[in-house]
Amino acid sequence: MGGTGVAGVAGVPEGTAARAPCRPAVPFRQFVVKVHGRCNLACRYCYLYEGPDHTWRNRPAAAPPEVLDRTATRIAEHARVHALPHLSLVLHGGEPLLAGAATLGRFTALVRERAPTGCQVHAVVQTNATLLTERRLATLARHGVRVGISLDGGLEAHNARRVDHAGRPSWTAAARGARLAAERFPDTYAGILAVIDPAQDPVETYESLLTLRPPALDLLLPHGNWSAPPPSWEPSGTVYGSWLCAAFDRWWGAGHRETRVRLFEECLALLLGLPSSVEPLGLAPFDAVVVETDGTIEQVDSLKSAYDGAAWTGLDVFRHDFDAALAHPAVAARQAGAAALGADCRACPLLDVCGGGQYAHRYRAGHGFANPSVYCADLQRFIRHVAAVLTADTVPAAHPEGDHP
Repeated sequence: MGGTGVAGVAGVPEGTAARAPCRPAVPFRQFVVKVHGRCNLACRYCYLYEGPDHTWRNRPAAAPPEVLDRTATRIAEHARVHALPHLSLVLHGGEPLLAGAATLGRFTALVRERAPTGCQVHAVVQTNATLLTERRLATLARHGVRVGISLDGGLEAHNARRVDHAGRPSWTAAARGARLAAERFPDTYAGILAVIDPAQDPVETYESLLTLRPPALDLLLPHGNWSAPPPSWEPSGTVYGSWLCAAFDRWWGAGHRETRVRLFEECLALLLGLPSSVEPLGLAPFDAVVVETDGTIEQVDSLKSAYDGAAWTGLDVFRHDFDAALAHPAVAARQAGAAALGADCRACPLLDVCGGGQYAHRYRAGHGFANPSVYCADLQRFIRHVAAVLTADTVPAAHPEGDHP
């Protein structure tokens, strides 16, 4: 399987094949399992189905029982070999609820049954919420599967691009599902993932999402790169960074934590010298892997926004364990930390906080991924703003000359 930017080793983008990791491989702790490879929506901006990668077309719509069975064994094997105290099981798609809530529950139970003693399995399904019903939520709750919801905001206008295959809006069904999770199953409700739309007001977007009572909120930058820039992007512009700054100020200015906003909390943590656990910021080793509906082991989906076949490794759960994926040159390059970044990033004073940004956003055709993020200016604007706010709120103001506390 080819694709622009593949050089030398299958699935290794040019610019990364020659890079060796500077530290030992970090075991996978996040297993993203595609239980269903199709979606009941046709969001107009979807990088997976509307983007350059078409590998999904040749895979089964739903993961067959033998794929799920083998995947559960491989996950447990990896947990045992690396003595993992916990792991994250992400049930994904497409729209995973097309596989049925009972299927998701059985698979989760299988992973927990086979995982070694002492290893906690934290399971979550990422859904567009349109198929959530009380019965399905009860099934997921019974199996200890938390529910993450993907929306673009808390108003119908924010979700205008999230339509079904007939072009009909999905908001009514999605809002009903989100409110059902918040009101009837709060312990199962994991939160909301929202992709930033710079055309929407950041404060209105944040406040509208609060009405859906998410315990956590993920604000994500749209996938784009130097060869296929994100919407409304301009070289050296900071439209996304400014959007994040406005949303941060509203969140920080509340005076109490209305909800967790992971990007904001992780940025604050990194500025204070603490480690990060999100991919878009920091230099923490990458620890996620994907299993597709046919059992193929791949890198994360965000890479599919770069070019056709970018996430491919040539591995599968029937012939390979996850240690084989750890040894894959592309995965090793992603775990190399600052050594995997270009010279400009390594010399940047914000390196420890920015970490070069999300890997997929660094891509440039013909040059691979050893570039700054296409959002470099936006990330600098956001990080410096958060640092200034943090400093202003934590460093005592200087006393005028002759005035003593």
